[in-house]
Amino acid sequence: MASAFTHVFVAAALGKAVSQEKMPLRFWMLGLFCTLLPDLDVIAFRLGIPYRHMFGHRGFFHSLPFALIVGVLVVSLAFRTVPRYSNKWWLLAGYFFAVTASHGVLDAMTSGGYGIAFFSPFDDTRYFLPWRPLVVSPIGVYGFFSRWGWNVIVSEFLWIWLPILMLLFILMFFRKKLRRRPPIVP
Repeated sequence: MASAFTHVFVAAALGKAVSQEKMPLRFWMLGLFCTLLPDLDVIAFRLGIPYRHMFGHRGFFHSLPFALIVGVLVVSLAFRTVPRYSNKWWLLAGYFFAVTASHGVLDAMTSGGYGIAFFSPFDDTRYFLPWRPLVVSPIGVYGFFSRWGWNVIVSEFLWIWLPILMLLFILMFFRKKLRRRPPIVP
């Protein structure tokens, strides 16, 4: 899996990219929660559910259908004042879907595990992306205070953080330029 730091960073960056207005604290907190939510499936280990089971680690809770359910539920429950199915409602649902789904995508870019069941419960096949530059993260805090933890941070910084920061700066530059542009008068 990718580290929790990178999952949270991606959620914050996506939030910054989709929101041009000031968003309430609950938007940010729910985004962070949704990006970490799929890893609650590690409880399956304690319950005796095998890794490769549909409800095992990187199974249904890392899937795209699960991310879609989460996105719709979060907006329906936490943003009740937003008119249902309006453009803003869909934008919020898309954001919460994307941050939840990003967890599986990042994990599919790692060097370890059995892959991600992106299409569970319809298909339990586990997938990795063809490009897997991320060092798989240790489970637990103590693993980060080692060479392995350092290698995880370096790989995630190079392959995720830097490219996303560059894209955000480019996006902010063009947004600023568009705001300054005088209106076109015929």
